[in-house]
Amino acid sequence: MNEPTGPLRGLKVFDLTRVLAGPTCAQMLADLGADVIKIEKPGSGDDTRGFAPPTMPGTEESAYFVGVNRNKRSVTLDIAQPEGQVIARQLIAQCDILVENFKVGALAKYHLGYADLHNDFPRLIYCSITGFGQTGPYAPRPGYDSLIQAMGGVMSLTGDPDGMPQKVGVPVADLFAGLYGCIGILAALHHRDATGQGTNIGQQIDIGMLDTHVAWLANQGMNYLATGENPARLGNQHPNIVPYQVFPTEDGHIVLSIGNDPTFKRFCEAFALSHLLEDERFATNAARVRNRQLVTDTLTPVMQRHATIWWVDRLEALKIGCGPINKLSEVFADPQVIARETVREMAHSSGRMVKVIANPVRLSETPADYRIAPPLLGEHTDAVLSERLGLDAASLAVLREKGVI
Repeated sequence: MNEPTGPLRGLKVFDLTRVLAGPTCAQMLADLGADVIKIEKPGSGDDTRGFAPPTMPGTEESAYFVGVNRNKRSVTLDIAQPEGQVIARQLIAQCDILVENFKVGALAKYHLGYADLHNDFPRLIYCSITGFGQTGPYAPRPGYDSLIQAMGGVMSLTGDPDGMPQKVGVPVADLFAGLYGCIGILAALHHRDATGQGTNIGQQIDIGMLDTHVAWLANQGMNYLATGENPARLGNQHPNIVPYQVFPTEDGHIVLSIGNDPTFKRFCEAFALSHLLEDERFATNAARVRNRQLVTDTLTPVMQRHATIWWVDRLEALKIGCGPINKLSEVFADPQVIARETVREMAHSSGRMVKVIANPVRLSETPADYRIAPPLLGEHTDAVLSERLGLDAASLAVLREKGVI
């Protein structure tokens, strides 16, 4: 294993997460150099190991699992057994951070809840990611991405105006919860290290997926708070800017993003539409928002006169926001995506190379690294328990025989 080079090198993480929100948080810490021990149930492991097909070529590993578990060491440990709990606490004693996404209160029965650990390990940063947070009437409920998207409002904003509400095509509620969890951990670490050697400088970070969902409602949430009116579904249009939407072209579709009045003026003058600037219904963004259907109906036949690439070439030359609607095959073949090395290959323990999507945080001096491929179930159990706890082969064999590891 290569030594970590990222800014979090030296930090140790006890990772009790599975599926997506928690593993996203832990992978971000791992990419930035933290030593993450992923605790998995013996025999089955993270649920996402079974989320297949597809599997990565030449391996039995699900693509889902591979996507959020690189740079971690997998240790199988049954925390339901008293011996497993003892080992867990011994490992936690050496860690700076614990990340978990069990249901509220579930870890207390294993004596691994925040209240169980805080007094014994006062420097421990304990991050809990749940569907609805640690308090409130919904706290006991399980959280799932589509459920949170429904309850959090984004489905009411997504989809065609006359169609059904739609969820976003990737699990954004899970992903945002994981990223907010990582932000909270970094803030708590800074507080701990700035405070010094006091006795109560660790803390619990309480991340609720519904909370984070409401937080990223952004302009739409603020539109509601400003007016008291529920925003309508607008399909591919923007609630506050027009034209900022999808238009059909001669051979497909294009996103046209005109963010202000000078850009709209430049667009009109370049494409023989200057007469629109003299029409008060088009003259300002506020007027265009009020008359969005007229703007759409007026520009649609204009955009349909030429192919997508024709528009992209000319709009880019004018510094007007635009872009094709790419399939994933086109995304990963895009020269910008390739130039930014957005896909990396890692040597997997199966003997094959596996592709992963790169960490997007670009640090000039301490960049993210790619030192450990997503692990096989329990791949690092013996190594970690020997390294951290000094267990020898005979002790490991006994624990394995009992099903503890």
